[in-house]
Amino acid sequence: MLLSLFSSSVTNCALISSLLLTPRRTSPASPFFLRKVITRAISFCITTSTMSVNLQAHAFAGNPLRSTIPKPGDPFSPSSALETLRSRLMESTSSNQLISPSFQVLPFRKGRPLASSVDGDGGDASEPNWHLGWIGLADCRGYLAKSGVELTAESLVFLGFMPDEDVVYWAIDVSSENSLVPELGGKRLCFVELRTLMVAADWTDDRAMADLAIAGHARALLEWHKLSRFCGSCGANTVPAEAGRRKQCSNETCKARVYPRIDPPGESLEEAVRRETFEEAGIEVGEVVYHSSQPWPVGPNSMPCQLMVGFFAYAKTLEINVDKTELEDAEWHSREEVQKALSLAEYKKAHTTAAAKVEQMCKGVEKGQSLSADFNVESGELAPMFFPGPFAIAHHLISSWVNGKSTIGVGGRQPSTSLSNL
Repeated sequence: MLLSLFSSSVTNCALISSLLLTPRRTSPASPFFLRKVITRAISFCITTSTMSVNLQAHAFAGNPLRSTIPKPGDPFSPSSALETLRSRLMESTSSNQLISPSFQVLPFRKGRPLASSVDGDGGDASEPNWHLGWIGLADCRGYLAKSGVELTAESLVFLGFMPDEDVVYWAIDVSSENSLVPELGGKRLCFVELRTLMVAADWTDDRAMADLAIAGHARALLEWHKLSRFCGSCGANTVPAEAGRRKQCSNETCKARVYPRIDPPGESLEEAVRRETFEEAGIEVGEVVYHSSQPWPVGPNSMPCQLMVGFFAYAKTLEINVDKTELEDAEWHSREEVQKALSLAEYKKAHTTAAAKVEQMCKGVEKGQSLSADFNVESGELAPMFFPGPFAIAHHLISSWVNGKSTIGVGGRQPSTSLSNL
């Protein structure tokens, strides 16, 4: 059974657990798949490809940037990079262009990262590739100056560095600077929804998946900064510290340190799986087996930064009692039925549509086409059910159960319970 279980959180982060549940059986009869339909959660990724997907990591995972280093005095450490940033902002805009290390900035507007789009490597304009719209520190300073805004070190958030590059990467929120949109648009740069970039990403392209992970991490940090402006202990304003990796209360008598976090729900993850499954579907769950986790920085505005945790579990009871306030429906399906539905899915068309949408946006001629229009069955045969695409953890839970092996990573540790027995 596929379940997406939402648990509340008092911060801007939340835990979401997805699980695949099968009835515990002593007979050789085939297991069944219980489908939980949540239109609000998966409507953006109703899918359609027969292509086989084997990712090294979930979408938004596998961030290649390093944010810590053993030696604090190293020029790539957050503290050293911040001091260098401050000194460069005091210099002229032209004197620090070639100084090592180079600083690159990724602007965000209303949660949307800056992106560019180019034709595919093969020159096929129908298969464009998007990349993050990094701009140099001097250029970022110049763009903001035209809007009458002075760039400060406190407005930038340290993202990290590449071990084999002489570059430090930063993020900045420019949501209040409306004049930047036409300015950057003239250079075929535009602010694109992270969900759109997720669907448009070529999951066989390591750079695209790395860019997606970087953008997701950056958005999560910026959202946390926006929602943690006041101290939870005394109510005073908070100020950035450690190059934006944490915040600190400005009240001298408090000085509380504030870090990005996911508050514990007061129970183990396994207990949360059993409780939520019983509350929402009326099914008692026994053994719970961990599969993987996935950062999810494209949640709703109320919970923009989430962590998805995937599990396999055995059902102790089969009778379904759906809580209609939480679920639209829940049904049992055999492995063969699920396998057939996956074989009818065509994800490539959705990717192509999203990639073309990003290109049109960067050209300034965006079309008002819904991405969901291309999530259909090209064979003409009606699919019995629809699944999220390979960018969602739910897809890999289902595929792992159907195929009897994990679809994430190569040579990774398998669950203690064999998937063939689920």
